[in-house]
Amino acid sequence: MKNYPQSAILRKITAYLSGKISTVSAFSLIISLLIGLAWFGAADKNAPFAFLILAFIFYLRFSGLANKIKINKRQAYLILIFLFSVFIFISHKIIEYRLPASYIPIAGLAMFVTIIFNSLELSLVCCVLASYFAGFLLNDSYFFSLLFLVSGISASLLVLRVRRRMQILTAGFITGALQCVLFWLGGQDVTFNSLVPNFLNGAFCAVAVTGILPLLENLFGLVTNISLLELSDFNHPLLKKMALEAPGTYYHSLIVGNLAEAAAEGIGANSLLARIGAYYHDIGKLNNADYFAENQKEADKHSNLSPSMSKMVIINHIKEGVDLARQYRLKPQIIDFINQHHGNSLVYYFYRKALEELEEDDKILEEGFRYPGPKPASKETAIVLLADSVEAAVRSLPEPQAAKIDEAVHKIINNRFIDRQLDECELTLHDLEKIARIFTHMLSGIYHGRTQYPEFSRKDHHLKKHPPAQASRQPKPDKEPGA
Repeated sequence: MKNYPQSAILRKITAYLSGKISTVSAFSLIISLLIGLAWFGAADKNAPFAFLILAFIFYLRFSGLANKIKINKRQAYLILIFLFSVFIFISHKIIEYRLPASYIPIAGLAMFVTIIFNSLELSLVCCVLASYFAGFLLNDSYFFSLLFLVSGISASLLVLRVRRRMQILTAGFITGALQCVLFWLGGQDVTFNSLVPNFLNGAFCAVAVTGILPLLENLFGLVTNISLLELSDFNHPLLKKMALEAPGTYYHSLIVGNLAEAAAEGIGANSLLARIGAYYHDIGKLNNADYFAENQKEADKHSNLSPSMSKMVIINHIKEGVDLARQYRLKPQIIDFINQHHGNSLVYYFYRKALEELEEDDKILEEGFRYPGPKPASKETAIVLLADSVEAAVRSLPEPQAAKIDEAVHKIINNRFIDRQLDECELTLHDLEKIARIFTHMLSGIYHGRTQYPEFSRKDHHLKKHPPAQASRQPKPDKEPGA
């Protein structure tokens, strides 16, 4: 039997569960959960919440919000059910043990949803549901419902663009302080003992999110902004290996990453994901680095190979990249960039070369010279596909002037569009025009033409400092002064 590490086993289990859970089964799980809560003595208060949960699922299903979530929809349902289950269980225990109501962790739920799904809209909907449920638990307390709603919304806003774990802790302390202020403004019996739970709620939620988030990332195979930044470390083994063994590919990937980040920022896509995906999109070239133009120092190694063999070496860097990514346990979202950054485009150079060497009885099929795909399925992977092609094309221009760069950028993007490489992503024509402008602006700054300065000569330098004496119009004296 094959031995798997524990994290791999957990990922397989969650993948299996997420694959089995449909919308109907999600209904069943929620109803079962709410029936089970009757054992805690709160069945009468759970009935309205059950309808709200069902309405929430229908809202996700038919509002289009689910399509904006970058996680598999079934997996998203599984994660939401898990988070709400933990939240409901903790809330019931707080009420059961007569702890202060301010400890109900709505801020923690809001932080988890915002960071995992990177969606403020989804987090706000969850805050409304959770605050409504908390109000029911506290005997229809509208004050606490409003208090928790504002607390949850503030926590969501504070961690929306979180890049470091310390920002989560800061957001927790700010949320706790805000909850204290709202508690005081609400006209409650304000004492030191009543304010402490409000402040500690935010702090405890932040600490819990910071500690539990890595476990959820490994359990569900999630990619958050925090884990992406960890992959951006240039001391990552794969990036260090690329810098040493394939420096041309390494610097190409850095430029593609900068292009992709700027383009994604310009059209409202996930700029951080695009940049990190670009860093790793060509790691498959490590195994045969000398066969790629950016790493060749001497003669072209393809000169001794047939076009078919050269095509196989070029195309194979996709599969080798995926294998290498799995070996180093990169996230599935990063592996998508490796798989999709060429789509099923044509390896045109070697296809053309094969046609030129074609004999009368031979036949060359275009499909045999295409990448295996799949085509880009997200805005971010499509942007990397375009940035990769554009950077390579502009780098090969003999005279990279602004007009020529703009022409090359639009030509590459149009060719990819006509070749139907962008059919499965969500990029619009307006997005493509924005991307083209951003690419042109950045590449004009990187590959701009340079002034040809004359070669430096020490002789010229000497003459500049000590010009030759000019013939004097006055008669030269017979003797030098002092002679």
